[in-house]
Amino acid sequence: MTTEAIRAARWRAAAIGAALIAGAGGYWLGRSGDGGGTSGAAQGEARKVLYWYDPMVPQEKYDSPDSLSSMGMKASRPKYADEAGAAAPPGVSIDPAAMQNLGIRIATAELGTLQSGFAATGTIEFNQRDVAIVQARSGGFVSRVYGRAPGDVIRAGAPIADLLIPEWGGAQTEFLAVRKLGRPALTLAARQRLRLLGMSESVIAQVERSGRTNGTVTVAAPIGGVIQTLDARRGVTLAQGQTLAEINGIGTVWLNAAVPEAQAGQVRVGQRATATLAGFPGETFGGRVIAILPAAQADSRTLTVRIELANRGGRLRPGMFASVALGGGDAGAALLVPSEAVIRTGARTIVMLAGKDGRYQPAEVRTGREGGGRTEIVAGLAPGEKVVASGQFLLDSEASLTGVPVRPLGGAQ
Repeated sequence: MTTEAIRAARWRAAAIGAALIAGAGGYWLGRSGDGGGTSGAAQGEARKVLYWYDPMVPQEKYDSPDSLSSMGMKASRPKYADEAGAAAPPGVSIDPAAMQNLGIRIATAELGTLQSGFAATGTIEFNQRDVAIVQARSGGFVSRVYGRAPGDVIRAGAPIADLLIPEWGGAQTEFLAVRKLGRPALTLAARQRLRLLGMSESVIAQVERSGRTNGTVTVAAPIGGVIQTLDARRGVTLAQGQTLAEINGIGTVWLNAAVPEAQAGQVRVGQRATATLAGFPGETFGGRVIAILPAAQADSRTLTVRIELANRGGRLRPGMFASVALGGGDAGAALLVPSEAVIRTGARTIVMLAGKDGRYQPAEVRTGREGGGRTEIVAGLAPGEKVVASGQFLLDSEASLTGVPVRPLGGAQ
């Protein structure tokens, strides 16, 4: 075969191949054209999606549900064309499938009873109103001590130290001499001088009865309790008015409880309280509120409530940790919602209402007492209305960004 014949055969084969490809392409285009017409009709019947967005940042718009928003979440929420122009009731709508992903939980506002009492914690401390200061009434010397030390528990009348007071000896000698004169006025004046020197009536009576001077006096504890400080040491020289010991009574103790500011209005002076301690399981200690300190703790936002407890047997020791129940009893019926459903913005308090049409709208409320995980709604809600108890912060954020109005206090159905 010549070269020209080979070339001619190749051209013929190429022309036949081109014809086959063109025919197949035309057949495929014809088939796809039929299918495209059916698909277009179905698309026309479906809702048209304008864009996709992330509920966390609804102002961001994306062309694909697989796109990631600035929050790192998929833009899985569609915005339909019929939603843009339709007049819908105020609120944000949530796809039922998305509710589960967002963890949205609904609760109903209903009438119930709320216990007026609440619990707080605190520590046991000494009763600072039950303190005795033991002082030297005259200058002298410590001639004897009775083996006391700070921290010891002593009874009332227990001896602490013996003091030798030289000035007393001279005054007592003069008193005995004047008494022998038989002049009542002078005797009365001499007796008064002994009192001014710090002698008790028992010491004066002993001198008068025995007719002998006694410059040594035993200092005893005026109350029973714990020795806080002790400066009486043998041989120490004392000045008039110098403190020998400080004794704190333990017949009663204070429980200083930290009460949150939200419950401060439920506490009053004279109110009964019940305390429990880990050291005495199953046992309760009754007391009453004797003071509410005027200053609040800035770091914990609590007030200190002082409760006085009887301390029989001295078992309650300062430093012990205690739980205290204040108030108690039934406070009557109230409209209640879960406390977690309440959003406090600082400027106002709101809840997210769940409508029957699947839309959610913020509503302003006025709250009252709290207890047992529930909050009293004083105004802004009606019994039976449903609120969002979990996931409400996401809904409130979207409602704020999309300009959904907040239902005022007077808008409850």
